[in-house]
Amino acid sequence: MGAGPVIPVESVEVAAYTIPTEQPEADGTLEWDSTGVLLVQAHAAGKVGLGYSYTQVGATEVVRGKLASVVQGCDALRVGAAWTQMWSAVRNYGQTGVVSMAISAVDIALWDLKARLLDRPLVDVLDAVHDSTPIYGSGGFCNYTDQQLSDQLSGWVEVGIPRVKMKTGRDPDRDPERLRVARHAIGDDVALFTDANGAFSRSDAVEWAHRYADAGVRWFEEPVTSDDLPGLHLVRDRAPGGLDVAAGEYGWNLPYFQRMLDAEAVHCLQADVTRCGGISSFLRVGALCDARSIDLSAHCAPQISAQVCTAIWHLRHLEYFHDHNRIEHMMFDGCLEPESGGVLRPDRSRVGCGLSVKWADIEQWRAA
Repeated sequence: MGAGPVIPVESVEVAAYTIPTEQPEADGTLEWDSTGVLLVQAHAAGKVGLGYSYTQVGATEVVRGKLASVVQGCDALRVGAAWTQMWSAVRNYGQTGVVSMAISAVDIALWDLKARLLDRPLVDVLDAVHDSTPIYGSGGFCNYTDQQLSDQLSGWVEVGIPRVKMKTGRDPDRDPERLRVARHAIGDDVALFTDANGAFSRSDAVEWAHRYADAGVRWFEEPVTSDDLPGLHLVRDRAPGGLDVAAGEYGWNLPYFQRMLDAEAVHCLQADVTRCGGISSFLRVGALCDARSIDLSAHCAPQISAQVCTAIWHLRHLEYFHDHNRIEHMMFDGCLEPESGGVLRPDRSRVGCGLSVKWADIEQWRAA
């Protein structure tokens, strides 16, 4: 039986946007007042695939200067082959950081294009094993007032999300009171998570793991920098039962995740589909977790992540991050909304990822 017809990718378009936050925000180690978004469109046979990544304006030059020409002419139904060519083509650029995020956006666009060419929802093309993706509300920035913290966390609970996360570690002396405020806001039956964004030393992280557990916290994300695998392993081993140590959101490639898992650095691995090389790579990270019976939790970009997570066997949940949720509703029509029990359920009546761009609305933030 011969091969089917090739549907060549005709062109790839890219644009970048810088969108201000509602107010300045801070976590344990950084402060910011805007978020950058890379938006990619891939064209073939009258269909357009959409991809995006949260990155810097410079990523547009990676797409325009290298990736677009590499992908052009590739078979739009063979996304893996196109991904391989992109990855090989950027060897001299360095296959991390802005380059990996540019590849991620193009890869997502190609998967969406494939689904639209097949006239199928993306979850069908990815061979989903779940109907929906559990989420946790995420924000709780370190510079929030107690009232802002309380209002945000309780707001997620009110829409049925039974897991919420807050930032910690910038001012540890204030964190016990902030934890008290958080628990009062969400009640006793909602899971409380924390994220230090690598703010602690090893010894301080071990101490805080026990203090967090005493406060009913169930998830301690990046207690030390993710570059310190022995430090993560130390905290994981010394953390009390019931408190999971997690990291991995800054992974750019498969060897990164392999090293983290080999080091037994986390109870639950994280990966970001808009950073790690796109859907093609995210699925491979999921396979690494499957081989070890370790759960994978998706980092941010909720609208595309909710689709991809349905194809992950050992799936824990998805970070429903305040900034990204706000931006995606500003940029796209067709956004999924949380359902009872705290899940995002892809709409199988819509082809591809189900999103369309609000071009007129976002033009004001265009940066490149």
